[in-house]
Amino acid sequence: MTAIPQSRTRRAALMTAVCALVVSGTGLTGCSEDPDEGTNGVGRLSAAEIQRKTRTAARSADAVRLSGNVVTSGRTYKLDMRLKSDGATGSVTAQGSTFQLLRIGEQLYLKADAGFWSDAGNDGKADAAAVDKLNGKYVKVPQADPAYKKFSGFTDKDVLLDGLLTLHGSLATDGHHEQEGTRTIRITGDKGSGGTLDVSLEGDPYPLRLTRAGGAGTLTFSSWGKDFALEKPAKGDTVDYGKQLPTS
Repeated sequence: MTAIPQSRTRRAALMTAVCALVVSGTGLTGCSEDPDEGTNGVGRLSAAEIQRKTRTAARSADAVRLSGNVVTSGRTYKLDMRLKSDGATGSVTAQGSTFQLLRIGEQLYLKADAGFWSDAGNDGKADAAAVDKLNGKYVKVPQADPAYKKFSGFTDKDVLLDGLLTLHGSLATDGHHEQEGTRTIRITGDKGSGGTLDVSLEGDPYPLRLTRAGGAGTLTFSSWGKDFALEKPAKGDTVDYGKQLPTS
């Protein structure tokens, strides 16, 4: 997340100087560079309307890539997920362990190494034979298992975005910025303490970067509308854990 670069600042200063010369020579009342010229126009709207439009754009997009950190219930999760309406794929890191998630329709798979499964046992010491069986395999997560609801939340585009794209407190705009070369308008909740959101001024008003309230993480959004393949794991790479995954 960056402020307007120096090159644009210098250009604005030059424009101001040129305007001053024009005004003094022609009697015009003034001129200025419009930061919203050539944009999608959302920078001219109220913060509440910008938030409404970016939520609508996010819901309407067929796909998105989400990456960054989320802090919830005192635990930090590092996410790198590609999401669409009928599934998702990507990785989640928590407490030093990384696991892969793959959802195709209603079927959810979890893939992790032996260290993850060893630590996941109810007593912290999973059976060695079971660990060897699960190591590096796509494990089918039973839909009745409590872990299904917990992990599938990381793969549900609409649920995840609706939960994340929320600023708390009084909304306001906080100037024009850039995110990875794309011009943005920033909106804030309670002057930033309730979170900040950079919204694209180019094309659809997609959210590009979110800083959550209370230090609860920072996320970037990219590849809006770019489809990706979801492939069912090969039979030899898939195992059934059983009726219930470890609970820890």
